[in-house]
Amino acid sequence: MKQLAILGSTGSIGRQCLSVVESLPGRFGVVALAAGVNLEELVGQIERHQPEVVSVADAKRADDLAQLLREKGITRIPEIHHSREGMLAVGTHSKADIVVSAAVGVVGLEATYEAAKLGKTVALSNKEVLVAAGELVMAAARKAGRELLPVDSEHNAVHQCLRGGTRGEVRRLVLTASGGPFRKTPLAALAIVTPEQALAHPNWRMGNRITIDSATMMNKGFEVIEAHWLFGMRPEQIEVVVHPQSTIHSMVEFVDGSVLAQLGPTDMRMPIQYALTYPERVASNQVALDWTRLKRLDFQKASTRRFPCLRLAREAMRKGGALPCALNAADEIAVAAFLERRLPFLGISEVIERVLARTPRVRFEKMDDVLAADAEARRMAQEEVTQVTTRAAVNVRSA
Repeated sequence: MKQLAILGSTGSIGRQCLSVVESLPGRFGVVALAAGVNLEELVGQIERHQPEVVSVADAKRADDLAQLLREKGITRIPEIHHSREGMLAVGTHSKADIVVSAAVGVVGLEATYEAAKLGKTVALSNKEVLVAAGELVMAAARKAGRELLPVDSEHNAVHQCLRGGTRGEVRRLVLTASGGPFRKTPLAALAIVTPEQALAHPNWRMGNRITIDSATMMNKGFEVIEAHWLFGMRPEQIEVVVHPQSTIHSMVEFVDGSVLAQLGPTDMRMPIQYALTYPERVASNQVALDWTRLKRLDFQKASTRRFPCLRLAREAMRKGGALPCALNAADEIAVAAFLERRLPFLGISEVIERVLARTPRVRFEKMDDVLAADAEARRMAQEEVTQVTTRAAVNVRSA
């Protein structure tokens, strides 16, 4: 039985991961869970899976969790940790065979890196890990002789397709993008879109940040950077196409012209199960593609005029060093400001571009360098949000 540690257990991917575990009894145990602030969800997970160690966001929530568990009458209370130390305790648990990295943001970065250094199998859903610190994390995995198994549907699809040939036989990877809610919106109208409109994704139900990143297509820019590190492909070998149906999750084109595509329903339990059971394929009754509803498959070029974040991500990847880390940090700050209605939708890419212009091209030698660059980029992004917001307010008054 494989033992799991899950970083981000109460988030969307974490909950679906535990759903997969429960659908395959006898295959997996759960030894450690790291959550944030959703104590009610975590209590239920502790009741069902009886982990040895759990972690929450801060000391107060650790005390609150202990009290909730006692009130529930749960006799097997796990060790309760919190903050950075807690994430590391979960990610490096001695009994964990697989660490599922599903925490949102850089909060799970250090724990995932340490898990890779220890030679644990990492099932990776957290985009920020490879965007911010791809070179360091991949070097740690290679040194430990372990492969990072992608959980994101696009990279999971590429991983599956690559089983049909060698890396040297690959001409290019094709990552598909739904186009989000604004695929057909007139460009002029993007200036006034609301958070509610941006959160109304046509195909997927995800957390707030990744849903906004889908609307700006920054998520696809992140995925280009991830694919570069995961599969060792040059930037020019990674293409993005808009595929509104989200039925083909990604494709691999080989040098002889053959193209392998992975199709599946818009259900994250499928790539999660693939990563957890790899290299086996295990039968599942949870998800299946309904062929009767598959009427057409459309594709179109991804416009960087409509989606400038895709261009910014490629520029950051090409320049390298601290820029991809700054890209992620600035995006997180800008998206939060948009959701709080402090920044217009088009201000997201403006803030990111300004932060990238201010970021020096330094190379990371250790994880502390990554965390320092992340903190500095966040500081700059807050400044830029204020400037963009102030300028917009002045323009409104002038009008």
